[in-house]
Amino acid sequence: MPNFLLELGTEELPASFVAGSAQQWQRLVPATLAEESLTNDSINVYATPRRLAVLVKGLPVQQLDREEEVKGPPASSAFKDGKPTKAAEGFAKKQGVEIDALEVRATDKGDFVFVLKKIPGRMTADILTELVPQWINKLEGKRFMRWADGDLKFPRPIRSLVALLDDTVLPITLVSGSDTVKSDRISQGHRVLHPQPVSIPQAEDYVECLRAACVEVDRTQRKNQIKAQVEAAATKQGGYADITEDLLEEVTDLVEWPNAVVGKFDEEFLILPPEVITTIIVTNQRYFPILKSPDYPELLPYFITISNGSPAKAAIIAAGNERVVRARLADGQFFYKADLVKPLEDYLPKLEKVTFQEDLGTVRAKVDRLCKIASLIVNQLQITEEEQADVARAALLCKADLVTQMVYELPEMQGIMGQKYALASGESEQVATAIFEHYLPKGAGDNLPQSLTGQVVAIADKLDTLVSIFGLGMLPTGSSDPFALRRAANAITNIIWAAQLPVNLHQLLAQVVAEFTAARPETPAELLAQLYEFFLQRIRTLLQEEKNVDYDLVNAVLGENDPEYTERALRDLLDALERALFLQEIRNNQTLDLIYETVNRSTRLAAQGDLDKVELEPKAAVKAELFQKSSEQAFYDAVVQLVPQTLLCKQTRDYQQLVDSLTEIAPTVSNFFDGPESVLVMDSDPEIKQNRLNLLGLLRNHARVLADFGAIVKS
Repeated sequence: MPNFLLELGTEELPASFVAGSAQQWQRLVPATLAEESLTNDSINVYATPRRLAVLVKGLPVQQLDREEEVKGPPASSAFKDGKPTKAAEGFAKKQGVEIDALEVRATDKGDFVFVLKKIPGRMTADILTELVPQWINKLEGKRFMRWADGDLKFPRPIRSLVALLDDTVLPITLVSGSDTVKSDRISQGHRVLHPQPVSIPQAEDYVECLRAACVEVDRTQRKNQIKAQVEAAATKQGGYADITEDLLEEVTDLVEWPNAVVGKFDEEFLILPPEVITTIIVTNQRYFPILKSPDYPELLPYFITISNGSPAKAAIIAAGNERVVRARLADGQFFYKADLVKPLEDYLPKLEKVTFQEDLGTVRAKVDRLCKIASLIVNQLQITEEEQADVARAALLCKADLVTQMVYELPEMQGIMGQKYALASGESEQVATAIFEHYLPKGAGDNLPQSLTGQVVAIADKLDTLVSIFGLGMLPTGSSDPFALRRAANAITNIIWAAQLPVNLHQLLAQVVAEFTAARPETPAELLAQLYEFFLQRIRTLLQEEKNVDYDLVNAVLGENDPEYTERALRDLLDALERALFLQEIRNNQTLDLIYETVNRSTRLAAQGDLDKVELEPKAAVKAELFQKSSEQAFYDAVVQLVPQTLLCKQTRDYQQLVDSLTEIAPTVSNFFDGPESVLVMDSDPEIKQNRLNLLGLLRNHARVLADFGAIVKS
């Protein structure tokens, strides 16, 4: 069974496109081959900065013959008096069959003519010749370009094309205006170590032929080699390699034949904060730092480069890299010393010259708003005067480092340098830590603030951005969220949950919107409602996607078109989370099944009454003198006993106690509906009917302390 090789040779591709294109082909190639009924033994996709390749092994020589049933015209149109009409003749001719091959078959819409066509399988070589241009043209990515004078787009110019079916070159041509690339068996070796063309005799020889030409096309192998070389080089220097996954992934797509080269910088630069050095080495240069200890960020004065050049030139490469690093570290040292000349607070006036957003004024104005929001949060929390002072101080200083020279040159250092400069200025550890933490989390999966001061300032900062941007009418859309407002709302919610902060978000949003509206009277009246709805959407998403709570249980906690329930969730996010997780737990252990039928049935019927959804006291809602059956009295007595337990549950949030009580009452309610003493709830007497609906409404209300059972779908 033949093997097929496709290699697309290009000029140096962006690292971000290399891995992304390989992933696209891993999905696209198997899917298109399956559509053509081309089975195979294996599909391997290879990618380097100068080539994309796919090797398919064990293909058939040609497709299998297949049969296809084709529906034709109605039998009444195809045959008249048993003889074929022009409609039948035309259909037979179009399908390439004789009239005798037509058969009439009954369908739901009457009798129709059908034909069973035999379609011979096409040669695999012909199909692949058609598929290859599709595989190339369907690749997606950023910054595609045209070259020469044609319309063909790709991140970099395509210079060669290898297309081999075993040892046979398939005739494929890529045309971009006057620039034409024709398929061949000739690939290119490493641009420095093996600049000669590489002839590939057989498709299955591809990987070994390229390795012999100093190109490791297997991305996984290349990544493993880099990791091993970096670790070995660090060990040789008496340290530990600081290998982050993002850097390892990027470097893997920058080289074809990795070679670790160790560079050194002057020890005097170690006075810089380690984060400055690693930012310069990692973010700017894509080098690997070396740590003294795997558990502590103290650095050794070395770094490791993964070179794509000749190992024989390692000393020259190292010297060049050292010059670049030395210059950048010298700049960093100058900025650091210059910034330390004055305390962090002295940078605040400069924030008045930095624009936060054109319609919202300066960063200094944002700091003022942030401070007010932080004070509103503090008012909701029972914290000490010292903690309150720390929050106020951290809120005031949290953006001051933005106008330092270091952060101007290295924006990634915002917050980090604020923490360093705060400590150097004599600020407390709590204030300094909060300045760093208020930017957290910076993305999905990032750490959350751990200190109370950092948590409060982080919430205040993100809440100011949300209210301000929403207030300008710049709401995020499905495809655009330039101010990362979804991330901000997610962060606020996760911080409150993780830190167990008793923050009343419903009240806090109303207060912040009131402050914003007072300063901008033209603010839309619907701003607060928009923010409430936006947060509910984010809470709903977090509960489902991060906390793994079923959608209907989330609806039962947050409410669907239920203002009382949605307000309750925003007033107490901790309670909303606790109830959602508890509901999922009792669904998983099947306890929910014990109460679902009776509570859900009661909830649905109670909706036809008019009892307030918060009423719990039977004596205020039900007239015992209207009872006609013993089941009504039993139901009533059970609800009376339920009242103190429910009230205690509301105070303690011991929802298991409520579920136990509802489980105990379930047989009584079931007897009310279906037992020997059952009643007709919708009695012809309006007063009796209302009395019974109120009984059911009371049970619904007690259950609503936990959830809206009307939103729960039966398991």
